[in-house]
Amino acid sequence: MRASLLFRFFVFEIPYLIPFRPAQGFSGKILETFTAEGLLGRLAVRIRFASILLLILLAACTIPGRPTSTTTPAEPTVPSPTPSPTTESTAVSPLVILVIPADMPSDQSSLYQTSVYDLAQQAGMRFQVRNVLTVSDVSTEPGLKVVIALPPDPGLAGLAAAAPQVQFLGVGIPGLTAAANLSLIGSSGKPVDQQAFLAGYIAAMLSPDFRVGILTQEDNPSALIAEAAFINGVHFYCGLCNPAFAPFYGYPLHIEIPKDAPESQYPAYADGLARYMVEVAFVYPEIATPDLLDYLYQKDIMIISESLPSEDLRPGWVVSIQPEVISAIQKIFPDLLAGQGGQNLSTPLLLTDINPDLLTEGKQRLVEEVLSDLQAGFIDPSVNP
Repeated sequence: MRASLLFRFFVFEIPYLIPFRPAQGFSGKILETFTAEGLLGRLAVRIRFASILLLILLAACTIPGRPTSTTTPAEPTVPSPTPSPTTESTAVSPLVILVIPADMPSDQSSLYQTSVYDLAQQAGMRFQVRNVLTVSDVSTEPGLKVVIALPPDPGLAGLAAAAPQVQFLGVGIPGLTAAANLSLIGSSGKPVDQQAFLAGYIAAMLSPDFRVGILTQEDNPSALIAEAAFINGVHFYCGLCNPAFAPFYGYPLHIEIPKDAPESQYPAYADGLARYMVEVAFVYPEIATPDLLDYLYQKDIMIISESLPSEDLRPGWVVSIQPEVISAIQKIFPDLLAGQGGQNLSTPLLLTDINPDLLTEGKQRLVEEVLSDLQAGFIDPSVNP
C-alpha cells in the first residue's frame, strides 16, 4: 500500500511542483493554458521519475504476501518393506474325481464325464477324470471331497478307510458293503428281475392272444432269474393268458441258447419263436446280437430288449428297458456333498426308444405305473402275483 502511494506521489504530484518557463510574449505571467513545449517537457519529467521509482521498488521491495522462492532439497527415497510370507495355506476349491476304466466305450465315457462335470460345476467344484486311484492320491489330493467310481473296483473299501473325510460312491460294483463314507448304486448288479418282469407285462399287453416268448442263455444264473420274472410279468397282466384261437401252444415260450454256441448260430435258435407263432419277444441283453435281433425283425416279431442297435429295426422295436445310473448319481450327489454317506441304492430303469405306434400313450402310462411300483418295492417280480 505504501509503495502504491509513493509511486503515485512521485509520478503525478511532484512534476506539478517543478516550475516551467512560460512562452515568450507573456511577461512573467503563468498562464492557465500551457504550450505544447511545456506539456512535452512535463511529460518527460514524469517518465524519468517513474523509471527511477520503478527501479527503486524492484531493487528494494518485495510484494507483500508472496513467498520468496526457495529450493527445497528432495527427501531421500525410502524403499518399501518387502511383505513377509504368511503361514496361512491358500484356499483350494473342493474336488470331484470320476474313476472310469480306460477301455470304456467312448459314448459311455462321454456320458459319465459330462454328467459328473455338470454336477461339479453346479456345486462350484473342480472336476478330474482318472483311470487309477491310489490310497496316496486320496490322502494327499488337496480339496478332495467326492470320488465316483465305476467297475472295475479300484479298491473303494480301502480308499474309503484311508480318507474318512472323503465321500465315495461305487456305481455297479459288486461285493461292497456300504459304510459311513461309502455309498453304493447297483452293488447287486442291474435289476434283471425288474427288467424282465416289465418286459413280460409289456409283451402280454401287445399280443392279443398272449403269444409271447423270451430268449435267454443256458447255464446263466441271471438268465434264470430273468426267465422267472418275465413269466411273472406276463401273468401279472393277463392271469392265465390262454390263447383264444389255435394253435394252442404253451405261452410264454422260453428258448435257451447254449453258452458255448457261436453268435453266428443265435438266429437258428431264435427260429423256434417264429415256428411257434410268437408275436412279441424279450431278448436277454447278453445275447442280443445285431444278427439275432435282425432275424427276429425279419420274422415280424416285435422286440423288447435293453438297447436299440440300429434304426433299421425301429419299426419292429417296442421299447428299450435300460439301467439308468445317471439319474441315481444326480439324486445322491447332494447327499454326498453334505457328508451323508452309507446309502445303498438299486439301479433305476428307464424306458427309451419307445415306438408310439406299438406302445401307445395310454399303454405307456400303464407301463410307467408298473415300473414305478417295481422300483418302490410295491411289486415283487420274483413272486407270483
